[in-house]
Amino acid sequence: MKQISWNSQGIDMPELDFAAVEKWIADVASRQGRGVGQIGYLFCTDEKILEVNRQFLDHDYYTDIITFDYSDSHIISGDIVISLDTVRSNADQFVQPYRRELMRVIIHGILHLCGIDDKGPGEREIMERYEDESLEMIGL
Repeated sequence: MKQISWNSQGIDMPELDFAAVEKWIADVASRQGRGVGQIGYLFCTDEKILEVNRQFLDHDYYTDIITFDYSDSHIISGDIVISLDTVRSNADQFVQPYRRELMRVIIHGILHLCGIDDKGPGEREIMERYEDESLEMIGL
């Protein structure tokens, strides 16, 4: 059974080598001492992610990613919702290639599932370091 599923709603699926991305995800998880369980990605619009944010988190704002963590012990599992609209806006804002920003967000969700947070003091810098190391693993 396939462990990682890729879906889109209201927007075109990004052009990625999904087999290579899945291997990369497994490698990143392994570096964190984790295995990969069931992970579902949903690529969507800003409006859809705002709807998810309101419905499940009671947040009334746009974001690039929402991660729902169902991990158990050392096996990561969850649903990851990514707004491709916000990924594109962030790439422009931070003067980054769209593909690099997309891959950063894809792995950001995996790092959350591995237990790395980015909300507390000093945590954002730790998350960014892991993101950068992960991106280096695939040559970005």
